[in-house]
Amino acid sequence: MDKTSMEQLAAIKDYLKQTNRFESKSVAQIRQEMIEAAASLPSHSDVTVERVRIGTLSGEWIIPVESAPTDDKVILYFHGGGFIAGTCEFYRDLVSRIAKASGMKVLMIEYRLAPEYIYPAANEDCIGAYRWLLANGYSARDILFGGDSVGASLALMTLISLRDEGRELPAGAFLISPHTDLVHLDGESYQSRASLDPTGSLEGNKRILDAYVGSRTERASILSPLRMNLQGLPDLLVQVGDHEVLLSDSTRLAEEARVAGVHVELEIWEKMWSVFHFLAYMLPEAEQAISKIGKFVRAKLDE
Repeated sequence: MDKTSMEQLAAIKDYLKQTNRFESKSVAQIRQEMIEAAASLPSHSDVTVERVRIGTLSGEWIIPVESAPTDDKVILYFHGGGFIAGTCEFYRDLVSRIAKASGMKVLMIEYRLAPEYIYPAANEDCIGAYRWLLANGYSARDILFGGDSVGASLALMTLISLRDEGRELPAGAFLISPHTDLVHLDGESYQSRASLDPTGSLEGNKRILDAYVGSRTERASILSPLRMNLQGLPDLLVQVGDHEVLLSDSTRLAEEARVAGVHVELEIWEKMWSVFHFLAYMLPEAEQAISKIGKFVRAKLDE
């Protein structure tokens, strides 16, 4: 398979180091930069985009045209953005590629953001979106969760919450660069990958946690799904870069989930960073990773 050259990777990482650090920017600046970046991302004429209201929340249906997706099967996608940022417009390119790779329509929601809305607002919104799908005629077995970064964390936390409520769970979930322990932040890769990761850092992740929990001194255990009971969860696909500070969050999750009897496919992508999938228009590795997500989704929803 094609790979990005070492020279190209070095140039990309240098650019990302200069532009993508959360810890040095205000919330307003991060949100504005996402608005500006969204305007320059590739558009996709082979998907249709339909705005939707889910209770008080906004969202989008992203539907691939050529693959004629089955109407009763859907991916419920939770975007990243550190709990403090993220819109459908910014994530539309990535989610469009996932929709096309899987041949499935995707529902992406804009959950409430911190610091205006602190924990458990985003968690409640993700659970509410799943309930909305069920109330609108979708079966649990025909729904699959997906997410990136804190969106992947929200997908995992939603699975645990639904299981604890005794609800029927979706068919599976794919997790892109998940945060799996937002309370302790003690994964060894926070140190071993600190100089390699162009986008993530321990300081940045402390900042987003503080924004989401506000003045709470006691952190809810659900924010560290790695340390919770994982029994009974559906099949998981976890993709992570071996140059990101969240590497050990993924490897530890896979280990603990397998011990709990959960089937996990763990993919560690050489020399990649957090949610490298965003650069699928220029990184062969990102395109390949999205293709593997599509294969996983089809396998779970076609069962």
